[in-house]
Amino acid sequence: MRTFLVAATGLPTILLTAALVVAVCFWLLVAVGAAAPDSFDRDVDLRAQRMGGVPVAVAFSLLTAVAWALSVGATIALTSVAPSGPVTVLLRLAVPVGALLVAWPTTRWIVRRLHRLSQDEPGPRQHAA
Repeated sequence: MRTFLVAATGLPTILLTAALVVAVCFWLLVAVGAAAPDSFDRDVDLRAQRMGGVPVAVAFSLLTAVAWALSVGATIALTSVAPSGPVTVLLRLAVPVGALLVAWPTTRWIVRRLHRLSQDEPGPRQHAA
C-alpha cells in the first residue's frame, strides 16, 4: 500500500492525481445536483479530437482516470524493476507523458462505445479519406 501511495503522490504523477481529485469532486457535485454533467459542452467541442459523442466532462474524466491509472501502474512497475539512479529518475519523469499518450486513443475508443448510451450528443465527425 505504501508503494501505491508513494507512486500516486510522488512527482510527477501528483499532477495527474490532482486532476483526478478535481474530476472526482466534479462528479460528486453532479451527484448532489450542484452541477450538470454537460456543464462544459457549450465551451468545448471535442469532435475535432474525435472524442465527441459524450459530454465533455465524461471524456476528460475518462482521460484523466485512464492516464492516472497507467501512470501509477507504470511508476510502481518501474520502481520495482529498475534500479535507483539517474536513468530511473528520467524514466519516472516520462511516465505521465507516456501515460497521456496511451490514454488519449484509449479514451477515444471508450468514448465511441459510450456514444451509444448518449444518443442526444453529436457524434464524432467522419473525415473524408
